[in-house]
Amino acid sequence: MKRILLLTTGGTIASVQGEDGLTPGITDKDLVGYLPEYKEELLLHSVILMNIDSTNMQPEYWVEIAQTIYNKYNEYDGFVITHGTDTLGYTSAALSYMLQDLAKPVIVTGSMVPISFEETDAKKNMMDAIRFACEKVCGVYAVFDGKVISGTRVVKVRSKSYNAFMSINSPYIAHIEGSEVYYLENIPVNESNVVKLDTSMCSNVFVLKLFPGITPEVFDYIKQSYRGVVIESYGNGGIPFKKRNLLQKIHELIEAGIAVVITTQCLEEGTDLQRYEVGRKLSKKLIISSGNMNTEAIVTKLMWVLGKTNDLDQVKKRMETPIANDLQIQENNSLVL
Repeated sequence: MKRILLLTTGGTIASVQGEDGLTPGITDKDLVGYLPEYKEELLLHSVILMNIDSTNMQPEYWVEIAQTIYNKYNEYDGFVITHGTDTLGYTSAALSYMLQDLAKPVIVTGSMVPISFEETDAKKNMMDAIRFACEKVCGVYAVFDGKVISGTRVVKVRSKSYNAFMSINSPYIAHIEGSEVYYLENIPVNESNVVKLDTSMCSNVFVLKLFPGITPEVFDYIKQSYRGVVIESYGNGGIPFKKRNLLQKIHELIEAGIAVVITTQCLEEGTDLQRYEVGRKLSKKLIISSGNMNTEAIVTKLMWVLGKTNDLDQVKKRMETPIANDLQIQENNSLVL
């Protein structure tokens, strides 16, 4: 008999209609009460950690979730976390870094429609998540709309549809139909039962999306206020260097000890700083290339890395080292380590 722990955090899945719209309002026991009878033998326990709209999710809450899983790790065979969809990708990525050497599944799920509504995706998503938590797999995954996604590859691409999430720059792990799991990728199995908890985080990071006309002075504020910045550049990693030249300001950030990560505004395929002149001008400095990571993983990984070191060489090395399938090293370009 599989022992599964359900951790609830609120979100749409646990929402009810209030005077000002949907708001989280039902408990972990309520959620379980809406589920159909289990078709397979399992023992499901539940704990309510928080009951918030995921817009209000914070790094301190990631620590609480990770700490709870760590404390209960030896008591259960798998873990399911119900979560709001808006920041689900950030939470699944953060847990992928905080919980190292997992030998059991940690599954994050949610819904686009509350579980109490007649037409809802919540029951299917929860049952699929519980089903996958019974598998002999290790690591953090999101289960949504019948698809299984690596925790560091989860991106919300739709705001209303049931198929709200995609696996970006990485294949889907599996899909679930009823009680059957059909694997699309081989998943390594970790036989060790010694999970490592590492929740040191520095949330003092900034995400800057470039646009035509952005002024260099914004970097002066970043230099005074943050320890790291993620720059969502153009295309393969292009940064403007004519008229409004941003390169000098970026170099000043690095000289001031600020970690600078370059990613792209493009959803697919990642960066290649060696392809164009505008990228090569950057790569000569201690710039951190994000490769084909998504912003959700980049932000949480940078917080996690900065929680351990201020040494920019070490920050660059750790950020550019794959963890939990967050980064694929590309041949014949600047990402080869």
